[in-house]
Order: sequence, then structure tokens, then C-alpha cells
Amino acid sequence: MEIAAGAGLAASGRFGPEHASEDAVLVRQAGAGDEVAFARLYDRYGRMVHGLLLARVGRNDVDDLVQDVFLAAWRRLGALRDPAAFGGWLATIARNRATDFQRRHQGCEELPDHLAAPEAASARLEARAVLAVIRSLPPAYRETLVLRLVEGLTGPEIAGQTGLTAASVRVNLYRGMKLLREKLGT
Repeated sequence: MEIAAGAGLAASGRFGPEHASEDAVLVRQAGAGDEVAFARLYDRYGRMVHGLLLARVGRNDVDDLVQDVFLAAWRRLGALRDPAAFGGWLATIARNRATDFQRRHQGCEELPDHLAAPEAASARLEARAVLAVIRSLPPAYRETLVLRLVEGLTGPEIAGQTGLTAASVRVNLYRGMKLLREKLGT
């Protein structure tokens, strides 16, 4: 079964039932040991997991945590009661991993910008500053903004992958952008 990008996206802007049924098929196949099926789930949800983690932890730790989240999901596929709910279940694992990581690494801080390597571009420093402001927002806004602005997911993709409704995503993006503009003074 080949899954095209955007497959299952209904005209209403929400993922249709075929998206969930494709996930269910892939989850069942992966649960039976099919690594290719799990790789497809990884391709489908990797950006979402990356964005959720980036909204909560430092960028230097995100890639390792993404792998940790998918490894945990692979090991726990049998515990997933509704294979069609894989996206929301995976988002919960990602949020929990980020919380656990923060608890273990409370004493760690990123290197201050003034001590960064001289070749660091001002655009990179500006992006870090904006990301720091985004991280100061309430979690719902923080996650949807990172998924949209950093990971490049559309509103319907965010809704379909995180289990949120399209309306909730729209509200979170609107309110989050409003707060972000206020904090940035733009």
C-alpha cells in the first residue's frame, strides 16, 4: 500500500476516515513485525513528533528524543487499543518523553548566544530568540506554532496527526500568532 503525502485529506480540510484506516493498517502490519510499515508511519509522523519536542526541549536534544519516541512506540504497538488513533497516541508519547527529559535535565542550559561560535549567523540567533519566545507561550499555542512555522505542517495536517480538531488548530494558531506578535513587538 503506497501512502501519498496528503492522502486522506478531505475537502473540508480535515483528514478523512481513510487516513485513519491507512494508519490502522500500517499499525497492524508494524505490530506484526513489518519494519517497512513502521518506516511509513515514521515518514508520516516524524515532522509532527519533531515539532512537538522542539516546542518543549532544546534543539540539540530533539533528534535523539525523536528516535526515543519512535522506539517507544515500536515497543508498545501492542498496547495501542485503537490502531486508527496512532497519531494522537504518538503525540502523547512525545509530550511525555519531553516532560521526562525536562525533569532529568533541569540543571542543563544551552550555551548563551554571546558565547556562540563567531561564525554563527544572525539569522540563526534570531531564530533561536523567536523559538525561545514561542516556548514561553501556553503549550497548545506553542505546539501548533512550532508544527506550523518550524515543521511546515498545514493546519489540517496538524489536526490529523495530533488528534486535535481542525477548529482547535485554527484557534490555537490564531491566538498563538497574536501572542507571539505581542511578545515580539511586531
